Amino acid sequence: MSTTEESTEEAMEEAAAASAPAAARRTPLRARLRLPRLDGLRGRLIITVVVVALISAVTATALAYRESRDAVLKRAQNAAVEDFRNRVNNLAAELDVPTDPRSMGRFATDVSSGLRGALVVAQYRDYTASSDPSADRSRITADLRATVRTRTQVSIQRVEHGGKPWLALGAPVLLDSAGRAGGSGQPSGVEIFAVVSLADEERDTADLVRSVQSGLLPVVLLAAVLALLAARTVLRPVRKLARATRRLATGELSIRVEEKGRDELAELAHTFNETAGALEHSVGELREQEALARRFVADVSHELRTPLAAMTIVSSVLEEDADQLTPDTAHAARTVSAETAKLTRLVDDLIEISRFDARAVALTVHSVDMAEAVRGTLAARGWTDRVEADLPPGIRARLDRRRLDVIVANLVGNALRHGAPPVTVTVRAADDWLTVSVADHGPGLAPEVARHVFDRFYKADSARSRSEGSGLGMAIALENARLHGGTIELAPPAPDVGAVFTLRLPLRTESAS
Repeated sequence: MSTTEESTEEAMEEAAAASAPAAARRTPLRARLRLPRLDGLRGRLIITVVVVALISAVTATALAYRESRDAVLKRAQNAAVEDFRNRVNNLAAELDVPTDPRSMGRFATDVSSGLRGALVVAQYRDYTASSDPSADRSRITADLRATVRTRTQVSIQRVEHGGKPWLALGAPVLLDSAGRAGGSGQPSGVEIFAVVSLADEERDTADLVRSVQSGLLPVVLLAAVLALLAARTVLRPVRKLARATRRLATGELSIRVEEKGRDELAELAHTFNETAGALEHSVGELREQEALARRFVADVSHELRTPLAAMTIVSSVLEEDADQLTPDTAHAARTVSAETAKLTRLVDDLIEISRFDARAVALTVHSVDMAEAVRGTLAARGWTDRVEADLPPGIRARLDRRRLDVIVANLVGNALRHGAPPVTVTVRAADDWLTVSVADHGPGLAPEVARHVFDRFYKADSARSRSEGSGLGMAIALENARLHGGTIELAPPAPDVGAVFTLRLPLRTESAS
């Protein structure tokens, strides 16, 4: 199928949609907007791409938040440690050791002035001084105090207090070789602590995360658009294949699809074309063989009618004079007459079925009294005394009486030959349907037989190569029923009932004709 044909088909679909506004108003909004179905291949592809994009964006945001937070906090921490160390080293020389609470308070205030308003606490033996006496000192934990006592370098600890992040620092004031504070020797016993707020750094990190999060929606939308375009590109050949497959299923065996590219879809299109070509070739051969077979059956059947007519006349004469012949000759004459009659029926059935195959049959419809028609069928074959008939008067229908006779005769004949008495025929008319049911009280049909009862040349006992029937009677009966727009149904097995066949025909009365 070429691109031009595809475009023309899509244009015809769009034109048809535009010419039906009333139908469009009744169409769901999703279909009118041509939105993809979420349970379809396109919808699943779009959802997959969007989910992957969303997971990637969220993961990237989380990693960016962690890395940026660590980097910001580390930079702030390093800066605070450096400032704290420099302030302590520069101001410690002015501190006399041993010291007093007043000197310690002045020392803590001086250190705090260079640390962005941090809380600074100085401790010497039992004395404690703070740059802000009213501030909460619980942010300086016992763990940090213990660490400061064992180290000579600045110790740090991040703490959460009041829902905000803080950086706690601590260091001992060391003595120089002369015993003055501000050196790098032994601890003087003075410990200095500082608590610096990290709220600004936390806020900067949160702003960065919010800016990244604000870009998630555009990223997801862009991913959805790209997925939609990709799905359309990928699924267009699939839609072409689907349309071609539907047309192939309707019998358009010459349909082919365009093979573009060298990917898996092109390989699929190539495989479809090969399959369609092989199917077209096979179906063409089968149709030719079927046509030849039907023509052969029809020709042979027609050619046999003339000699069979002569044979029937001769066998009838011989059978009438059989009583005047010797016993062996009389038996031979009766056998020839019976076999000629069977052959004649077989040829008639073959001619009838070939007409159905060639669609050369037509109905000759008349108004028929059902009770009278069924009685006539039974009387013509001498079955009146062998069949119980439930035929309500007044049921009339327009149908082909000859074909009704063929149907009823086949159903009743099978019931008499293969079933057990009593055999009943029931006619009913209800709900615009005419039904003729034929039931016997034999063993019924086995499931494997019931599946093939309407097949041509099928016999329940395959070993019976010779039988009174031709194996075409039920097939012809079903074709006649279908010609009337009806069917023949076999009822499910039931206790104390044999096979029950029901002819169902549309009830066409005089007023409906």
